[in-house]
Amino acid sequence: MEQEFSYLKTIAPSRTSLIKGLQTVQEREGYISDAAIEAVAAYFQTPPAEVEGVVSFYAQFKRNRPGKYKVAVCDGTACHIKGSVHIKEWVSAELGIANNQTDKEGLFSLETVACLGCCSLAPVMSINGKVFGQLDRKSTARILKEYRKNG
Repeated sequence: MEQEFSYLKTIAPSRTSLIKGLQTVQEREGYISDAAIEAVAAYFQTPPAEVEGVVSFYAQFKRNRPGKYKVAVCDGTACHIKGSVHIKEWVSAELGIANNQTDKEGLFSLETVACLGCCSLAPVMSINGKVFGQLDRKSTARILKEYRKNG
């Protein structure tokens, strides 16, 4: 196993611990890279294709490196009714990326989430966990420009 994934040694190398191993990698690295797939497969003595299958099956695992600012647009019922589709379109246009992508600079990544739990503020998005509510086009653009300015 490569030195960079030596922290996997804190987990029993049993195939029953594969998901725990992947969760640990994602917690440390922010996503599951190709190198991580290989390291996890070697450590848990599992074919890389099987590890990739687990990663692609569970929505919790991300295969793309996240940006410095992780933008999550809520698409729960309240947000959806109040226009989260538009929020996602505006964010995507402003950043030049689609859902589950990271911009070229590595500054922003975008994902749609099922619910941020802030229904009374709908529609909402969060950036690195900070929630912004009652969004419209102007406020969405302003927030993103502030984060871009702070780089």
